[in-house]
Amino acid sequence: MQTEKLIQQLIEQTEQLLTKAEKLKLYNLDHLSWRENENSWNILECLEHLNLYGDFYLPQIESKIKKTNSLPEQEFRKGLFGNYFAKSMLPKVKPNKMKTFKDKDPVHRKLHKSVIDRFINQQVKLLELLNLSKKVNLNKVKIETSISSLIKLKLGDTFQFYINHMIRHFIQIDRLEHLIKNRN
Repeated sequence: MQTEKLIQQLIEQTEQLLTKAEKLKLYNLDHLSWRENENSWNILECLEHLNLYGDFYLPQIESKIKKTNSLPEQEFRKGLFGNYFAKSMLPKVKPNKMKTFKDKDPVHRKLHKSVIDRFINQQVKLLELLNLSKKVNLNKVKIETSISSLIKLKLGDTFQFYINHMIRHFIQIDRLEHLIKNRN
């Protein structure tokens, strides 16, 4: 895929997530904290989960982009693992359940609306990094995964995985919003 086209697609997806997150600020805490059952996540927990991943990936991405001397290539070639991980996050008609790492599971934490602002700030940072990435080689810059420091993905794959993961949870948030509206 053309690098420029990929980055533009990722920017557009991030802008859509940012817009959706801004709309969540209009809800009260009861709405944002409602859960379908005892073990399911509420809207704030979905966002906090994404914030925890942002805390892991965004500083690393920024550091690697700023340290590299690599020049951009016209074509981005998906890596075997990176493509697999990115695709595994894509929304499906019946989403496959995935077990969350304990350190990334926010269930039953006392959360406030500030979680939304933190998410928004991370999206602004992500847009900045996507724009910076236009000047580096998405094939050569490698990012450690949250699974293991031994598994590294190409920067382009990392962006796709990270953004697909957010899209997946915003579908979950949309579902929660629908359930909340229909319970009244």
